[in-house]
Amino acid sequence: MSDFAQLAQAVFKGNAESVKGLTQTMIDAGVAPLEIISQGLVAGMDIVSPKFKAGEMYVPEVMMSARALGEGMKMVKPLIANSDVAAIKTIVVGTVAGDLHDIGKNLVVMILESGGFNVIDLGVDISPAKFVEAVKEHNAQILGMSALLTTTMLSMKDTIDLLKEEGLRDKVKVLVGGAPVSKNFADEIGADAYCADAMAAKDTAASILN
Repeated sequence: MSDFAQLAQAVFKGNAESVKGLTQTMIDAGVAPLEIISQGLVAGMDIVSPKFKAGEMYVPEVMMSARALGEGMKMVKPLIANSDVAAIKTIVVGTVAGDLHDIGKNLVVMILESGGFNVIDLGVDISPAKFVEAVKEHNAQILGMSALLTTTMLSMKDTIDLLKEEGLRDKVKVLVGGAPVSKNFADEIGADAYCADAMAAKDTAASILN
């Protein structure tokens, strides 16, 4: 089994210590950081994704895989050359105003990071103004909003309306998700896409930006 395949398996199994050891070995051997990310770390999550969708893996196992991947990313990220950093797309993510749920949002953040995105996690209870400010500050290509309560869903529309007022709507793609959110609701408020789960968020973000 190649080093990349071993690293991918360690991520898939959620073995953080093994991920750290294998990543360090590759770094010491002079393997290109972006290759470690794409062929080892992200390749591991590519094994997880179809299994999660098929119901063969559950959220706690996916989070273990994502955490293991995160340990490897922490080691590799500082080594990425500035020229490569420009190629990494930025996504601002948060749970909307009035909503304090973060388990789903945290999983989305980890899965997006596993996809090689630069994720700005704003946390929970984020107002439309804070979302818009973060999009400006980080020059984000995508904004992802989560809601777990039906009473907070309309804050997504308020945020999209504010993006329009600020002249930013054409510059950022808006993804929405969460238990009460549906594709119909996403269409109604003018979002670019509805994401049913964390894997869908990663796949949608990647397809939008390619």
